[in-house]
Amino acid sequence: MTIPYWVAGKPRTSDSPVTVRSPYDAAVAGVTSNATAADIEEAVAAAVAVRDEVAALPAHVRADALDHVSRRLEERLEEVAALITAESGKPISWARIEVQRAVGTFRWGAEEARRFSGSVQRLDTDQGAENRVALVRQVPRGPVLGITPFNFPVNLVAHKLAPAIAAACPIIIKPAPATPLSALLLGELLAETDLPAGSWSVLPMTNEQIAELAPDPRLPVISFTGSDAVGWRINDANPRKHVLLELGGNAPVIVCPDWHDIDDAAQRVATFGTHQAGQSCVSVQRVYVHADVYEKFVPALVSHVRSLGTGNPADEDTHVGPLINGDAARRITDWVTDAVTRGATLLTGGRGDGNTLEPVVLADVPETCAVVTEEVFGPVIVVQKVTSVDEAIASANTSRYGLQAGVFTHDLRVAAHATAKLQVGGVVIGDVPTYRADQMPYGGVKDSGVGREGVLSAMLDLTEPKVMVLTEFVA
Repeated sequence: MTIPYWVAGKPRTSDSPVTVRSPYDAAVAGVTSNATAADIEEAVAAAVAVRDEVAALPAHVRADALDHVSRRLEERLEEVAALITAESGKPISWARIEVQRAVGTFRWGAEEARRFSGSVQRLDTDQGAENRVALVRQVPRGPVLGITPFNFPVNLVAHKLAPAIAAACPIIIKPAPATPLSALLLGELLAETDLPAGSWSVLPMTNEQIAELAPDPRLPVISFTGSDAVGWRINDANPRKHVLLELGGNAPVIVCPDWHDIDDAAQRVATFGTHQAGQSCVSVQRVYVHADVYEKFVPALVSHVRSLGTGNPADEDTHVGPLINGDAARRITDWVTDAVTRGATLLTGGRGDGNTLEPVVLADVPETCAVVTEEVFGPVIVVQKVTSVDEAIASANTSRYGLQAGVFTHDLRVAAHATAKLQVGGVVIGDVPTYRADQMPYGGVKDSGVGREGVLSAMLDLTEPKVMVLTEFVA
């Protein structure tokens, strides 16, 4: 059976089949098809045609639709988690967590839709403005093109759909070629709602098709999550559009000498430097450990990494599944080999089996190696000894990325100092930078992107303020 894609809320198939295979064993996860040029045009035209209707849609209608998707995801949690595992290779335990997060993301969208009300400003703060007030509302910028990656094929699609629907913006989703099936399932759930036809579409596309669609002036907003190379090309090619980019990172962790439980810190770093095979933009990559605790931390880290289950993502005990494809596995292996050749110490890991890579811990890595300067997007952790927190901050800031950082400290002064000085979008105190709550602002600086995800933050990015001044208004 060919799984349909969704054009303006209607299921379609084409004669351009796409067979989706597991990156673990190449088993068929499902078959869909790429949208035709006519289908893409129909989706765009429908989004434009329904723009005013969606903008006027009562908040309760939008909220009810998002609540429905949230409930249905929760009801079908095991089915959806199994689909994520089948098409992406994400271990089933992590896939369940992703679905649970998406349940919350849609629920947050419903709640924010109900309270997205604007503000009132008094204007009598200056002479000549007595008896005037300003009503400031956020109005939709218009139809959105949402482009999503493979690593969170449900929740990162949810982070495009939920804010757009909550903010009354029609949206076209282009899912990752490797993992379109999860996004199509979300389309199935949206089709059960009362949202107007044209308010959403989910369209698998070729690279050539998306390159043609992105400049379309009828889609004034592009929201992209993925690699920085692709994201900045989209941004540079569309200077008159409102482009939102959630890009990569090579997340740093600082382990301070005052942290009481070094083994706990090592366990957290091991878990979140390797979970989902490191295929997360806030996966722990660079770890700066104070010299006072370095000799205790490193053996604990290596021990915890070695204890992690690697292999079949359908097994409950598997922590580290496969990379998304052979090219990714080869690239990461080459980067590790290059670091070792240039003087790095391989403390554990590195053996490969198909697309699966045994988690790697490296020490003494030259600062110019790719495993330090680039986003590995794989299960590789680099450990460096430092003599002060300021040295760690300086080293962390050398990166061209700036998404999130983690600081293990109990000292509020150190926490405040690190937060002020680290050039990132978010700092997690007492834990790894991989932590994310789906309602909080999430995004980075430098090459990690522009704009913020998190439902309310994304809604503000998808809308713009419109002011009505009331004259002769007596409060």
